[in-house]
Amino acid sequence: MFFGSTDLMSSEHTSRFLTPFLRWLDPNISSAQLARAHLLMRKAAHVAEYAILTGLILRALRGWFDGFWSRAAVGLLPALIFASTDEYHQSFIASRTSSFGDLGVDCLGVFVGIVVCWCIHMVVTRRASGS
Repeated sequence: MFFGSTDLMSSEHTSRFLTPFLRWLDPNISSAQLARAHLLMRKAAHVAEYAILTGLILRALRGWFDGFWSRAAVGLLPALIFASTDEYHQSFIASRTSSFGDLGVDCLGVFVGIVVCWCIHMVVTRRASGS
């Protein structure tokens, strides 16, 4: 994730492969639609990476805390700290921007990760109890 915060994953670099892909999907896409789709794909990637990070953190805490919500409460902190330090790191990269809006997108990913893990936890718990 730290690598993703560098210039190599900046908007201008990701557009090199996302723009041709989007144009392949829809050859008649306008420039405005292309820019909007590029932005949405980049933000969706942030949500996905922070959801995965949160899932891994909750998985790592499984043996330490009994209840799911205890793990979620403890796991929330390192994920949010990483999101904050990631945005801070981006403030030093000339081709990247650091904003509270991006931090909000990252935090959304953390909460999506918790919700997905809770849903998986509920399915596993129900199967184990035979319901």
